[in-house]
Amino acid sequence: MNNTRRKFFKQSLAGALLLGTSAMSHAEEKSRIIPKAPKSVNPFQLGMAGYTFVNFDLDTTLRTMQRLDVHYLCIKDFHLPLDSTDEQIKAFHARCAEFGVTGYAVGPIYMKSEAEIDRAFEYAKRVGVKLIVGVPNYELLPYVDKKVKEYDFHYAIHLHGPDIKTYPDATDVWEHTKDLDPRIGMCLDVGHDLRNGCNPVTDLEKYHTRVFDMHIKDVTDSTKAGRGIEIGRGKIDFPALIQMMRKVNYTGKCSLEYEKDMKDPFLGIAESIGYFKAVSELI
Repeated sequence: MNNTRRKFFKQSLAGALLLGTSAMSHAEEKSRIIPKAPKSVNPFQLGMAGYTFVNFDLDTTLRTMQRLDVHYLCIKDFHLPLDSTDEQIKAFHARCAEFGVTGYAVGPIYMKSEAEIDRAFEYAKRVGVKLIVGVPNYELLPYVDKKVKEYDFHYAIHLHGPDIKTYPDATDVWEHTKDLDPRIGMCLDVGHDLRNGCNPVTDLEKYHTRVFDMHIKDVTDSTKAGRGIEIGRGKIDFPALIQMMRKVNYTGKCSLEYEKDMKDPFLGIAESIGYFKAVSELI
């Protein structure tokens, strides 16, 4: 357990002991009032990555989000296909609104040709979002640059750790985008960044001007062998990550991408969201 996380849990334990003592005092001194600590104010918003629900339909996704009090969804094409009609897109947004959910971005979308890039940008335009989470081949980045200028969208490249050769970590995305239009950057997947031997907390600090979206998850190890696990049980230092998001004034979304027990993920999703919300409010 690292120092930041150890400090967090010591503070939590101290708070719990204080509450216990206060309860005893209240029995003895009924007039005593213990003020509640104010919740922390965070510049970022909690969301869900659509891939979390790859095995479930849209209604299941939206009902789950409603029960978790999460209101932002990164839209995957299995919930809203790339060839959706305008009527289907309108119906999709209406259904989301019934559950208090807003689709804030589309993707990740893999792009291996200029035609696929054209299709993705036109899709995002028709969906009505201005953020694409994409994975273009390296040689297509100049064309992505051209389309970003044309559409005035932000384009966040999703990194994938050691699993695929393209965009394994935040540094790789930075090196390939730093000289392009400033609206081209990354979706910082903190789990995959760690699995490639990097520190997502320091990477957020270094590259925050090009971090337009974040996928939050926890993993069991800082190597390729690391696998998804409930947030708070793995190797990601979430107290430090949240403090860094505040320090750099990250104002985007933090979307849970839960990749464990994907045929029955709901308990793990709830635990992960609960942990992240608690840490966000307490530290």
